[in-house]
Amino acid sequence: MPSAANHPHECTVFFLPGLGLDAASAGAIAAAADPRLRVVGIDLLDRGRAASVDDLADTALERIAAEADGGPFLVCGHSLGGKVAARVMSRVLAGTERVFGLAGAVLLAPSPPTPEPMPDDKRAEMLATAHGEHLSQEDAAAFVSANVATPLPAEVNEAAIDAVVRQPASAWRDWLTAGSLEDATSLVGVLDLPVVVLAGDADEALGAAAQPELIADVYPRARVERMPGVGHLLPYEAPERVAAVLADTWDAIRAAAPVVPAEWGRVIASSRVDVAVRRTLAHRAIADDRDRAPRSLNRAQVETLRALAAVLVPQGEGGTIDLATRIDDMLADGGTDGWRPLGSPADPIAYARGLDAIAAVWPTEVAEQRSLIVTLITDGIDADGLGADGIRAWFEDARNDLLRMWLAHPASLARIGFDGFAVGGTGKRPEGWATIAAGERETWEPSELGQTVVEDAA
Repeated sequence: MPSAANHPHECTVFFLPGLGLDAASAGAIAAAADPRLRVVGIDLLDRGRAASVDDLADTALERIAAEADGGPFLVCGHSLGGKVAARVMSRVLAGTERVFGLAGAVLLAPSPPTPEPMPDDKRAEMLATAHGEHLSQEDAAAFVSANVATPLPAEVNEAAIDAVVRQPASAWRDWLTAGSLEDATSLVGVLDLPVVVLAGDADEALGAAAQPELIADVYPRARVERMPGVGHLLPYEAPERVAAVLADTWDAIRAAAPVVPAEWGRVIASSRVDVAVRRTLAHRAIADDRDRAPRSLNRAQVETLRALAAVLVPQGEGGTIDLATRIDDMLADGGTDGWRPLGSPADPIAYARGLDAIAAVWPTEVAEQRSLIVTLITDGIDADGLGADGIRAWFEDARNDLLRMWLAHPASLARIGFDGFAVGGTGKRPEGWATIAAGERETWEPSELGQTVVEDAA
């Protein structure tokens, strides 16, 4: 697989293969991948063990940390690799790993965090083939044949069989008797990030018909795509389609969120950053779900808040933070600043009343919108339950909230050149600065901070 050093890219895809397969099973996907994506296959079973999901996650995370460049990445897990992917993503988002940049996932017929749905007779049949050091050529051929909807081209079929033969039979035994039966739901929790699940309609246990129920509690934002005429071995049966979905997924994420520069991602992943801080920044970097139902405000109020945010906190070109959705979450979670002017209603009520009043007079022209904002700051407008003074006070809070939400995003911290979050760390003593001077930086700081900007005298 190409390395970061010789492959210019926007996003890395870490591929976690299914049972019996290895990093080479990502080969056809990598060959068909959009040039903006770097596909890195990871061998999960080459150590000969698959006793638990965390064992396999350890292997995956060790190699992800070695290959990650600090920029955004997607996880692509197939079958067994899908179950491991859930645990990998939960650990990355927990901030406990020295990794940053998780943006989403594309899962291929994934085994769920719950025990994998496999009939006892099928499990016994597979175990019977895994009694030696490796599966025989005949048993490997039978496994491949049983897991595709139609026969693979000869060269592809041979590659798949060879991959199965290469894998240690001990890992098969571990997975079939332990790993696949593990219920990892409490370890994984809910993963609220962009996810696409691809599954064949000829895959009985982990196919398109089964996946919605299997993933519903783990991936609230997942979209399941049914693949007609495809069985279980998607990396061999439909690599071009997988590659296309990876590109589409990255495009959607890139359009919906600002990208944290790779140098800044490497700082966040470093030992200088506390686990709790890394966890917070990892969650804040995830693209917002603009289609989800509001939790505190109603949809019309959220749209009005989005319109206000576009004028008050313009974010420039490219993906943007959905500040309105984040404020709605803040209100629902009770995460406001904890104070309000005497006589003002609670923040959720004040937001609802203020936004309703603004919606009633919100103009379509930008110049008029700015004029209305000036009026809101200086004179206020009539608002039921608030009054002119009340809406001025609420609007001051709202402006502050919008700016705080923007500034809290790691891409915004990079944009203003603030790396003060990297002075804690996981060691015995907090790490700080040794050098503080204009135009100078320490070796760990992003290189842009070492440049002195000279204003043009004109």
